[in-house]
Amino acid sequence: MMRAVWNGVRLAETDRTEVVEGNHYFPPDSLDRRYFTESPTRALCPWKGIARYYTVSVDGEANPDAAWCYPRPSILARRIKGHVAFWRGVRVEETPEQPT
Repeated sequence: MMRAVWNGVRLAETDRTEVVEGNHYFPPDSLDRRYFTESPTRALCPWKGIARYYTVSVDGEANPDAAWCYPRPSILARRIKGHVAFWRGVRVEETPEQPT
């Protein structure tokens, strides 16, 4: 199980991330959308396409452009379509499996 945490709050958690270039991309349904606001920032990756960024906000504190995704990636990166990755102080960590 992987999770993304910032300021002590879980932003995303899933057992199925896609790893690309060392970054864990979380599927859209694993995010707690309350903490995300779309940013005007865009970036072009030569092989993945245009990335859109999100500001992450927790308890009144904002972390600008701390998350990004490729809503319409190139065919080479289609497996991360809509998935979200993190940086800028957001911890992405593996959590122990809970016994059933």
